[in-house]
Amino acid sequence: MNQNISSRDDRQARHAAINALDEQLIDAEEDSLPKPQPPVMRSPGARFVLGASLVLIAFNLRPLFSSLSVLLPEVMQEAELSTTWASLLTTLPVLCLGVFAPLAPKLAQRFGAERTLLGALLLLALGTALRGLESVPLLFFATFLAGGAIAIGNVLLPGLVKRDFPDRAAMMTGLYTMALCAGSAGAAGLTLPIEHLLTGSWSGALAAWAVPAVIVALIWTPQALGSRRTVSHSGFRVTGLWRDRLAWQVTLFMGLQSALAYCVFGWLAPILRERGFDATTAGALVSLSVMAQVVTCLAVPSFAVRQRNQRAVNVGLVVMAVIALFGILFAPTSTIVFWAILQGVGQGGLIAAAMTLIVLRSPDSHIAAHLSGMAQGVGYVLAAIGPLLVGLIRGWTGSFQATAVLFVVLGVGAAIAGLGAGRALHVSARTVRIDD
Repeated sequence: MNQNISSRDDRQARHAAINALDEQLIDAEEDSLPKPQPPVMRSPGARFVLGASLVLIAFNLRPLFSSLSVLLPEVMQEAELSTTWASLLTTLPVLCLGVFAPLAPKLAQRFGAERTLLGALLLLALGTALRGLESVPLLFFATFLAGGAIAIGNVLLPGLVKRDFPDRAAMMTGLYTMALCAGSAGAAGLTLPIEHLLTGSWSGALAAWAVPAVIVALIWTPQALGSRRTVSHSGFRVTGLWRDRLAWQVTLFMGLQSALAYCVFGWLAPILRERGFDATTAGALVSLSVMAQVVTCLAVPSFAVRQRNQRAVNVGLVVMAVIALFGILFAPTSTIVFWAILQGVGQGGLIAAAMTLIVLRSPDSHIAAHLSGMAQGVGYVLAAIGPLLVGLIRGWTGSFQATAVLFVVLGVGAAIAGLGAGRALHVSARTVRIDD
């Protein structure tokens, strides 16, 4: 009898988890009252333009990172940047993701998510364009500006995708995920050709990525300004989250796997160039690794929610990503394509697993939004340590090989946090309605 009850409870839990896939994109405005409403779309054409706009915005949220990575040796040489300053430059946008993420829901409540996202796009385009002025202080300021804009987009865009396409959630989640990877991979693979064929300088090649941001801003402007502007307020609060051990384990898992990810975004191309690959080949290998992330980004959530818990999934993906980094550092260069793909598969799975855990560990959508804010705010600040230490270790030792120790430390930490965060439990926070 007890076994039957237990079996039935397990089936119900897994069924609820599978249903949670519909909530994979977390709405940062979940607490807002009145609730933001999707635009009234009367024509398929207008609906297509809206969907395409959201996907194109996602594409623009990653080129800032990988475009700098493939040109970092040239930037260091021509701008006379030390390894320490280069480390700070690769770390700055990641730090901005954590610092500015908590501001996004408040800005959306004040100005509306569409208008706030438009402002973020314009700041992203401005910051990216300013990188073309060949001034070191401006390069840091522009990176800070663009990093803050990406932080706002990271938080608000998933909620808009989910809100405006509730009947196409799976398709739009896939397109959104592929657009993020395509933006990163495109910047890694095309920045050097842009430098050689069009601009002739590293600064011009970096600034060229302002063009797609400007184009999508022009497309988004009439939709943002034409949306219904409703000033809202926070109608709910979540208590007990920051004191919950499970919430911190989810946050640490998010932060430590992100540290590995941004080590790759910031330094994989220089690592490959140190191993003897030319700049164009290194950029192509980074692009290949990033595109491999699409496979597990799409597959891992569906697989993970069908397990009794996600502990084995989390640890297995960490092991895969770290072993692949060892292969990139030490294996024969003839095998580097295999290791680059394996790293992408592992890293893409980790990103998807971290986002899926936020949903699975939350008893309701309000707590999911707050747990997402906690995991991104604290997690990305923690993640910024990764690319910073890679550059510092390279400067101290004269080689990237010693970064293997850092990758092991980050991997062990992520695996331990993943074991805790992967338990089939909910955080003990609760949602409280705020009286008007």
